[in-house]
Amino acid sequence: MMNISIVKVENPSSIWGRVQETTEQYDSLLAQINRFYHITQDETLKPASLEEGELYVVYWSRKKSWCRAMVELIIKDTASYRAHCLLGDHGERLVVSLDNIRVARANFLQLPFWMRRFNLAGIRPTTLKVFIPEDNVALIPTSEWDSSATLYLHRLLHVSTQAEAVLFESESDSTSIHLYVTFGNIKICVNDDLVAKKFAVYTGVPEELDRFPPAAVEKKRSNEEDLYCARLLSWLNPESLNTDDPVVPSDPVLVHSADPIGACTGLDDAPITDQFRLILQRKKLTALSPADRHSWRAVARGCNALVISHHAEQPLGYLLPLLTHMLLNSIFTSVTPNTGPIAVLLCPGWERLQLVYDLLEDLKVISSLQPAIVLLGVGEDEAKATRIPRKCLLLLTTPFSLVRLLSCHCFLFLRLYHLALDQADELFTLAPDQMATILQHFQRVSSSEENASCPQQIVAVAKKWTSHMEGLLANHMSYPCIVVTVPEEAALYADVQQIILMTLEASRISVLLSALDFNPDVGQKTLIVTNSAPEVEDVFKAVRNKSAFCLKIHEGLMDQSDVVIQQWRKDIGVGTHVILVITSETLKCFEIRDASCVVHYGFPSSPKAFGCRLFCMAENYRNLSERVKRDQTDGSTRLARSVLLISDRNAHHIVGLLRYLVRTNASLPPELLTFSQGVHMVREDQKTGRPFCSYLKSFGVCRDQSVCPDRHKVTLQLDQSVLPASGVIEVVPLYIKTASVFFGHIVEKDDGGFRAMACQMKGYYAEKKPGANEVVEGGLYAVQEDEDFHRVKVLSISERGEGLFFSVFVCFVDVGKEEEVRSHQILQLPDQFIPLPAQAVEIIVCGVKPVDAEINWHPKVTRAINKKIRGRQHRAKAVFSLGNTVFVDPMMCLSQVPGMKTMTNEYNVQSEILKTGMGIKNQDHLGLLRALHQSTAHLPGDRAGGELGPNPTSQAASVDACNKGEDRNSSSSESCNPKSFHPQVRWYQTSESVVLTVKLRNPAAQCCDFYPDRVVYSGRLDGRSYRADLQLQHCIAADSCCWEMKSNEPVLKLVKQHPGDWERLLKSKNIFVSYDLDHLDEEEDEIPNGQWFVENTGEDDDDDDDVASESDSD
Repeated sequence: MMNISIVKVENPSSIWGRVQETTEQYDSLLAQINRFYHITQDETLKPASLEEGELYVVYWSRKKSWCRAMVELIIKDTASYRAHCLLGDHGERLVVSLDNIRVARANFLQLPFWMRRFNLAGIRPTTLKVFIPEDNVALIPTSEWDSSATLYLHRLLHVSTQAEAVLFESESDSTSIHLYVTFGNIKICVNDDLVAKKFAVYTGVPEELDRFPPAAVEKKRSNEEDLYCARLLSWLNPESLNTDDPVVPSDPVLVHSADPIGACTGLDDAPITDQFRLILQRKKLTALSPADRHSWRAVARGCNALVISHHAEQPLGYLLPLLTHMLLNSIFTSVTPNTGPIAVLLCPGWERLQLVYDLLEDLKVISSLQPAIVLLGVGEDEAKATRIPRKCLLLLTTPFSLVRLLSCHCFLFLRLYHLALDQADELFTLAPDQMATILQHFQRVSSSEENASCPQQIVAVAKKWTSHMEGLLANHMSYPCIVVTVPEEAALYADVQQIILMTLEASRISVLLSALDFNPDVGQKTLIVTNSAPEVEDVFKAVRNKSAFCLKIHEGLMDQSDVVIQQWRKDIGVGTHVILVITSETLKCFEIRDASCVVHYGFPSSPKAFGCRLFCMAENYRNLSERVKRDQTDGSTRLARSVLLISDRNAHHIVGLLRYLVRTNASLPPELLTFSQGVHMVREDQKTGRPFCSYLKSFGVCRDQSVCPDRHKVTLQLDQSVLPASGVIEVVPLYIKTASVFFGHIVEKDDGGFRAMACQMKGYYAEKKPGANEVVEGGLYAVQEDEDFHRVKVLSISERGEGLFFSVFVCFVDVGKEEEVRSHQILQLPDQFIPLPAQAVEIIVCGVKPVDAEINWHPKVTRAINKKIRGRQHRAKAVFSLGNTVFVDPMMCLSQVPGMKTMTNEYNVQSEILKTGMGIKNQDHLGLLRALHQSTAHLPGDRAGGELGPNPTSQAASVDACNKGEDRNSSSSESCNPKSFHPQVRWYQTSESVVLTVKLRNPAAQCCDFYPDRVVYSGRLDGRSYRADLQLQHCIAADSCCWEMKSNEPVLKLVKQHPGDWERLLKSKNIFVSYDLDHLDEEEDEIPNGQWFVENTGEDDDDDDDVASESDSD
């Protein structure tokens, strides 16, 4: 009997292990091999060609060592020459390029491979066979081992302390053994134990072992499983077992699959490579989520899969089985004349792409798959100039970038076998047209004759169900495996009919009775869910009078639960309606799945609780797996139905559930929507302590206002600004936060205070640098950075612990940046440097936003802008201000022509952003900000008045659209309509006329009146009235003026009484009127040395000197 070390178990007939007595010999041999091949540079050791079945020495990059290997398969294509090798001393298989293969010297081949393959002698596997005529089953021998036998062997070896074997005859690739394992003082023979557990039979046993009815099989199996579990647990935990502990019910999981595939029980039997399993164990990620357990086998087998789970944000959940399938199968079947990647992984944005790529690096698959990130902008010919690495097998990109690639390089995607959709719900929401194009290309590639024998797989992972996924399953995923672990999303997938009924609290029972059908055409099972036992009794009494088949159960009737559930589970006939009234807590104790209707008499506490109730109808959910769909008729009626009763007592909980109900396409009562809007506005009013949303400032819209914690309403007390809202200013960006958001200084004529303070601080700290006596949050201190000293405000202090130093998060009040510094860098700030206000101003460039629906700028754009503008003085036109933020459009850098006073535009910041290809124009940015300012600055304080009821009276809040509160110089003769909004107006001029464009798309009820000194426009759009009464600076010929619709917007043409240029359009300032910068270049062409800005768009004349021409030469 020899001691062996079991390394890997594929099944009881394929066990890889090493004989421990030979350890020293092989350690010495492997050391000699590595010393020789690490030092030797002999070119003759590189083979000119390879032969299958021959022995070589290959370099294993993961272990960073040379190993003996046998070539099993040679892979040739136009890009590379590789070999699939078996590392005989390690029991691993890997793909190696020709550059990492060497000829094996004879003295290194004297010992056989250290790793040997064993099989358990004298036994063969069994399986259950069903005999339908006799109504019984039998255990018969088979050729394939059941996965439960392999799992049982895994567990035996895991808990054993020693493994020994008696060697028998050796076959060509395996040695037969009797395997013995030791547990403490007990030694058992694994061969005999597998036979005793009915996993195997001895060789020579008749084909039909035993026949018994199914009930006996189940009872026998149950007894054996209980015995096995008790025995295994006694080995793992010698202490007494407590079997009376309550069982915690697991979260419901919906699995629909045309070909049912069993779930994994854990990491031990997970269908992933040993390399991945080892990495997970090192990271201590040994617990699989429900989605992983039910989907990994399908993905690893190459099946189409759709997974909806809360864990969709963790790419490891689908990457591990997908990469396993690619490494063990796809890269060997992809030997075709075509080149290009065999798999494409789509992510919604660049940040997600980088996260997935970092995971691939951690999983050590970079060398074998050569993944590459391709992210294309909208620049001309950028897609044509892009080159995919020749050895790249896995491409990571976004839908927008892939469509651009397909338009120029579609021939590089002719061997596309795998398509992975990361965060598929966002992909279809952000890029529906692009996803349709990609899926059509994938379908064409997969249906070609050349790829008929190659694997074709789509794996989609999402957090939410969307309507696009129904088309994905129906048109592009044959025989899919659908796994949904979020109960409320499972109801959306099943298209459960949602009925919402509004009622008063006192009328709930009468509304409930009117919603029930007591004489249905087909058999129905209805659950009425309440929140308390008294509600169960009240509802039961009311329903009992209407229906003879009514049951009840709550916490006080648990002794009758067996009888009630037995009655519920009985089959029902046509026209029968069984009703069960139950509390929400009691419902968790019973796995009811066959209900056809759920009535929510008690309001659910959360969308998850709502989904768990709906999951009681899981057996009546529609099934979109293809094989089942073929059996369904188009005229089948929808069985699953949900009825939700909403009373005036549920006001505080309705908003969260309403967001879910909107996605169901259910008919929602108008009064419910009105009340929800009022609640939303009240919640916005409660955010007065939060900063204004940064996305709203940067791009004009919030990325997701329903979950964003920041403020989205302009408040005069909080957002009143002393910064210029119009005119030309000089700015110096000092800290570049993003490509369009900077912090810096506004250069003013009287700017000596800050400069003097900076010089004094430098002189003060040149003599001494006193450390801070005590660091407190909110205090002002100083920090040295290079040769300069900056004032900083402490925002937070980390836990000090036992260390001498600690970290402090500070804000540089004169620069604008926030970063972490060490406590020893904090210097005491003298009192004379404290009174000067903070100098940093936020500067936002309007009119640009990231391309492809990205929510953040790509780092390369921010780096390019930072390199170009930081520390340089720029001239900008202020168009809006909010708090400590000034919005500019445009922002340019001017440079002086050498030897002349002429100033030229060196670059435009917006144009530089657009040149990167990663940004596009955002024409609505400023308009959205001004509209928000206009609509929220004067709203009444109480917007959510009234109570939620079946027939509430809705009142529209009046909005004061006048700008009299904004402009002290407004003419008293200007007409104000308190129920209308002022539209955005852009204008430009020629020598003969002035052209005004009102920024409203397809307004209705338009009217335009021309007068010699004013023009009045009015119209309606989206239920709002708009009116603009413009007092003109100069007179016009009213009879010759006209207006028309151009590009779906009203355009007014005012004919000047006297030809010439107007210095300004209006007599008084109006923040809603601005110059049309699209025509700025035309005027510069007409007047080469004219003004840089066409000033006076209704603003004051304070800045006339700043924009005067400096074109006179010396």
